[in-house]
Amino acid sequence: MKKEQVVHCQFSVWYPLFRAVTIRSVILPLPENVKEYLLDDGTLVVSGREDPPSHAQEESDDAEEIQWSDDENTTALKAPEFPEFTAKVEEAISSLGGSVFPKLNWSAPRDAYWIAMNSSLKCKALSDIFLLFKSSDFITRDLIQPFIHCTDDSPDPSLDYELVLRKWCELIPGAEFRCFVKENKLLGISQRDYTQYYDHISKQHEEICRSIQEFFKKHIQYKFLDEDFVFDVYRDSRGKIWLIDFNPFGEVTDSLLFTWEELTSGKNLKGDQGEGEATEQDSPVFRCTNSKVTVQPSPYLSYRLPKDFVDLSTGEDVHKLIDFLKLKRNQQDDD
Repeated sequence: MKKEQVVHCQFSVWYPLFRAVTIRSVILPLPENVKEYLLDDGTLVVSGREDPPSHAQEESDDAEEIQWSDDENTTALKAPEFPEFTAKVEEAISSLGGSVFPKLNWSAPRDAYWIAMNSSLKCKALSDIFLLFKSSDFITRDLIQPFIHCTDDSPDPSLDYELVLRKWCELIPGAEFRCFVKENKLLGISQRDYTQYYDHISKQHEEICRSIQEFFKKHIQYKFLDEDFVFDVYRDSRGKIWLIDFNPFGEVTDSLLFTWEELTSGKNLKGDQGEGEATEQDSPVFRCTNSKVTVQPSPYLSYRLPKDFVDLSTGEDVHKLIDFLKLKRNQQDDD
């Protein structure tokens, strides 16, 4: 996997090329001070919006009473604010219907969904986004190790980080699929949520595979900037295919029900095909969880007890606890 391939999978690079077949989105440049804030181990989250006027004075009084040490020169904690950026985010969220799915150049904070009040990546305010981003290892990796697993020794390309806001859509996990392309040929298709068994996938796998192939040949093949890549799609209730994302063809991307050794060498892939499929030279291998016996725990469970959570539960980090409680109160007020 080359660094150039990673660069080509940035959302702002591919979105203009495939806008017609994907979910409507808004791309905002990520200010340097916001990037620094996301990497800071201090405050967990900022409000991202103004508190209701009726609580403003009360909050001010509470803040004045808090002392973080016995040092009389210690000042009260004040969360950082980004008024210009906040206004742009609010405008973008409003233009997308009031709810968005957030991500950075490559990754979404899927590993941090558990910390959100709604246990979802659905965000209605900048505070929701910050809470997810600052709790996500995936986001941190985007910011500090975007070229991990790259094999070339060339200097790291310069990057302009961006906040991507995608119109919120209720996507059914059992309708998402990951597709692996090598030398512009569709090698394999994997059920995205491979930890669960979906009866409709087992019954309709030939139809699903055929519709994804048609979508690939019509909208993706020879149009992406590389010949080796991974792309995710969603098949809606009408059978229409929607492009969700692009990922590099390499270990940084989860191979799901395949192995990267299989995908790079091509070994064992032909053996998956049935007699009817083998007659088609370009037919990809389709893999899904075909038995309830093989259901597995979610791969994101290992992220559910990070240090931030321990700090909150034990009270060792008062900064994070205060911000978490403020966020909860704001949401209750909105409800």
